[in-house]
Amino acid sequence: MPKNMLKDTHSPYDPDNIFAKILREEIPCRKIYEDDYALCFHDVTPQAPVHALVIPKGAYRSFSDFTANASDEKICGFFRAVKQSVLLLNLEKEGYRLLANHGEHAGQEVPHFHVHICGGGSLGRLISENKTHK
Repeated sequence: MPKNMLKDTHSPYDPDNIFAKILREEIPCRKIYEDDYALCFHDVTPQAPVHALVIPKGAYRSFSDFTANASDEKICGFFRAVKQSVLLLNLEKEGYRLLANHGEHAGQEVPHFHVHICGGGSLGRLISENKTHK
């Protein structure tokens, strides 16, 4: 497992994670959209022709943490920000993928809830046909 991989989804929020630093403007990002609920920016290591991240403004480690502890207003505002980001990225017509990893087995690397928006071309299957699942 890479050393920056999230190991424990139940430990306290780490205010020194990279997304917390981006929210505090300690680390720059290529911003796409921002409002009171979320920040969307280009991924620094894109896995698709268009690859952006949307992070909620707040200390949420995972989707489970976010949906359990954020207010209804913050949850709704976050997902509306995801939609606005899709529109600004011009992905609505051709299609896109939303992905949120949770925990070690899913490959969550940053312990701050985030959604990946991927598009800009054919993305193929979500999981390779060559994988066997038991």
